[in-house]
Amino acid sequence: MAIQISRRARASLVTAASVAFVGSTAGCARATTGSAAASVADGVIPGVEVLLSDSIHLVRGKRVGLITNHSGRDRTGTSTIDLLYKAPGVRLTALFAPEHGLRGAAQAGESVESSVDSATRVPIYSLYGATQVPTPEMLANVDVIVYDIQDVGARVYTYEWTMALVADSVKKPFIVLDRPDPVRGDRVEGGVLDPKYRSFIGQYPVALRYGLTPGELLRYLVGTGQVHADVNVVPMKNWRRSMWWEDTGLTWRNPSPNLRDMDATILYTGTVFFEGTNATEGRGTAQPFRSVGAKWLTDAGAIARELNAKGLGVRFDSVSRPVEQGFKFGGDTIPMILMTVTDRNRVKPIEVGAHLLREIYKRHAAEWHWRESGIDRLFGSDRLRLAVEREGGIEELLPVLTKESEEFRRQSEQYWIYK
Repeated sequence: MAIQISRRARASLVTAASVAFVGSTAGCARATTGSAAASVADGVIPGVEVLLSDSIHLVRGKRVGLITNHSGRDRTGTSTIDLLYKAPGVRLTALFAPEHGLRGAAQAGESVESSVDSATRVPIYSLYGATQVPTPEMLANVDVIVYDIQDVGARVYTYEWTMALVADSVKKPFIVLDRPDPVRGDRVEGGVLDPKYRSFIGQYPVALRYGLTPGELLRYLVGTGQVHADVNVVPMKNWRRSMWWEDTGLTWRNPSPNLRDMDATILYTGTVFFEGTNATEGRGTAQPFRSVGAKWLTDAGAIARELNAKGLGVRFDSVSRPVEQGFKFGGDTIPMILMTVTDRNRVKPIEVGAHLLREIYKRHAAEWHWRESGIDRLFGSDRLRLAVEREGGIEELLPVLTKESEEFRRQSEQYWIYK
């Protein structure tokens, strides 16, 4: 099967070098890689705008099924739904909603129901409920699938796995409208998933913080024969791997309900581990994924001081926070540790999460409980859980994760679109 970068969009790339690989069927596929040419002062232009300006031929005359949510928008804030619905010669015939729904408001794990879009009357099919891939009935009026969702470069996010599962399952052309990795594309951390722990929060053996855009990730998965699909990536213009979100000039929209700022988004790949414990990761508070706590965490101040001494690029503070009903410790006001990123270029969120787990565990082993299947699926193996329980285990594990991550970066680099 073929992976391509839209032909006209190649004009936005400084250099081009063909990369050939064998897909799932006979023959070779060609792909192009390079870096954005225009000045970063112009701001990043997302793939949806590139599609409409110079690659509309990919969808003109086609019945389009669109996988998107509230984050699929152009720079003016117009949704990709409206843009494709109004595009001349394009028929938008189906919408597909991932976790959190088309509007990004449903809580994590909450089933999303199918419905009809009130503005366009186009049917909305849920891919986070009874099925994770479109059924033949959902695809009866679709010629091509388009994907446009902002993710956060974290293996434990489900959006990219909706993309990969659909691309692998439907026998129709698949188009990715590319978007930035908000926590930079040159940071790869956390080790690689053990396939034994494959789940919807980790479908393929990639690094926990994988350092790829959605288009690059799918190129990697297809190029390595893990996903079998006919894919076109419509690249962004002006994006570089060294960019933080604020460098892009794009408007921030919470990619999911509990990632509300960049500190939370940066720390997420480490603090998400607390979902696999009986401590809270901060859901139901004003600062989810920046705060962790429990009713029994009465020594939060001492733990914060211990972690501050490690120089992790994060300031740890002890606070007291009320928790909304419906979450861990709902209705209670509990002691918590609040994290503020002080040095983005130093912070390694997986290390932050691992050290935080260990400091709390060693002081509160009697109160501590793992949600064992949860923590192992989140991390992608049982290694973190076992390391936390053993003196010196984290210090032994982290270099192994670094080696794995560096190897994953080397393997995936040939599928980069941007420098």
